[in-house]
Amino acid sequence: MNRNKTDGCGKDPMGPGMLYLCGTPIGNLEDITLRALRVLKEADCIAAEDTRHTLKLLNHYGISKPLISYHEHNRREKGPEIIRRVQQGQKVVVVSDAGMPGISDPGADLSVLAQEADVPVSILPGPSASLSALVLSGLPAERFVFEGFLPREGKERRTRIQLLREEERTVILYEAPHRLISLLNDLLAELGDRRITIVRELTKIHEEVLPMTLAKAVEYYKGKVPKGEFVVILEGVPRDSRMDFSRISMEDHLKEYLRTGMNKKEAVKQVARDRHIPKSEVYPFSIGLGTACEGKGEK
Repeated sequence: MNRNKTDGCGKDPMGPGMLYLCGTPIGNLEDITLRALRVLKEADCIAAEDTRHTLKLLNHYGISKPLISYHEHNRREKGPEIIRRVQQGQKVVVVSDAGMPGISDPGADLSVLAQEADVPVSILPGPSASLSALVLSGLPAERFVFEGFLPREGKERRTRIQLLREEERTVILYEAPHRLISLLNDLLAELGDRRITIVRELTKIHEEVLPMTLAKAVEYYKGKVPKGEFVVILEGVPRDSRMDFSRISMEDHLKEYLRTGMNKKEAVKQVARDRHIPKSEVYPFSIGLGTACEGKGEK
């Protein structure tokens, strides 16, 4: 049953209870919609990633509503509680510290819970750091992939970066200031030099857009301490520079990924992607290469 019905004027879904996922400013407090402000004023309560942070926004617009904490570390406990509130007829608005809930922040899981419980859920669209940075970057925006925050270290981090070697689409990455230099060095080491745009402090006083290459970015931050919130837009690999996999054997193709630190299961998956064939066709060539392959015959 579709319970997300509007009032006929395109305003808001009707019903005694409603869950709203609300976009909030990523810097400049003026970047919030009139509809979002109205619904925040009408809400029975607001579920916030950081109640202290959200309180600044609410105070700025003279909104006083009960706040409950909802973040990554309490979502399993608080998620069902929020759904129960909606079932009891409350209007609950979910916000993250900045941008859209669910994009590198809690929120998407609530949408899943709402669907499972047949609870009406609606969106209050708002700012997005990822899309704003992409548009500002000057890099192709027709096709892109959002990677968010990469794993911080170790094999999982190397594997994720290695998967970007043949990615043709523009890549959107988030990074904290104290890890930005490490990210730039790792990307340069694994991917070679490539065009990037570093976008810092979006919509704030010190907003900065830095188009350059990875090599120049590494040089730029030597002796310079990164400050602020960063989005890194990475150029995809041009199609004509991709490896011609038909020129190498399946075994050599697998060995190339195994040398990067991938386990055999990951290597089989990536070779299958590269060659656009089922993993079951790649697996036999992996027998005898390194450790035992997981996921035999997996499709």
